[in-house]
Amino acid sequence: MLNTQNITYQDGSATLDGYCAFDDNFPGKKPAVLVVHDWTGRNDFAMSKAEKLAKLGYVGFALDMYGHAKCGQTKEEKMGLMQPFMQDRSLLRQRILAALDAVKYHEAVDANRIAAIGFCFGGLCVLDLARSGANIKGVVSFHGLLNPPENLPSKKIIAKVLALHGAADPMVTIDQVAAFTREMTEAHTDWQIDIYGNVMHAFTNPEANDPDFGTVYNATADKRSWIAMQNFFTEILSDELIPF
Repeated sequence: MLNTQNITYQDGSATLDGYCAFDDNFPGKKPAVLVVHDWTGRNDFAMSKAEKLAKLGYVGFALDMYGHAKCGQTKEEKMGLMQPFMQDRSLLRQRILAALDAVKYHEAVDANRIAAIGFCFGGLCVLDLARSGANIKGVVSFHGLLNPPENLPSKKIIAKVLALHGAADPMVTIDQVAAFTREMTEAHTDWQIDIYGNVMHAFTNPEANDPDFGTVYNATADKRSWIAMQNFFTEILSDELIPF
């Protein structure tokens, strides 16, 4: 049976509204996976991913970066919500660490088995979570921004890292991909990157259909990337969960 809960947590004075899902068919404490939304906010897409993870045996936790589950409607609104975190990556790091603290103490969660996934802006967030030195098992970036924060030194990366990237993504150049691989290698990180040919940004989102902006859904890459994530989690979280 699928259980869903709205969970309110704090980052200083900011009130944040997370969405948690887990399945009672998987008894006992379960691995948890944070789900970080794209620049829109904690929307239905992020919550649906939390529910899909629950059906695989995880506790899915769609976190809230903006507060009160606020979502932008236009590109301008979305940029306005995201930009403070892009400009202040220490604030971004603090905000996602608050979500990690919240999920650790959930009654259904095995706090020793936590990972995170993120989409677009959320991909950047989970990579920054890894860069924070958080003691989690791994992170997965789906068509995420890859650039490291400036003037915010990374700590030793403990998490294993999987980046899933579209080769035709205009928002992340091949030079940025190369720089990311150098960063991860120099940090002695256990990292992987899957690159999908002829695939643009936001390839997991069925509503993405704006070639001029660079966001186009790709059903094949969506399926392949989800399978890659499941295999990764089977490796780092448990070899007993049903992988597909």
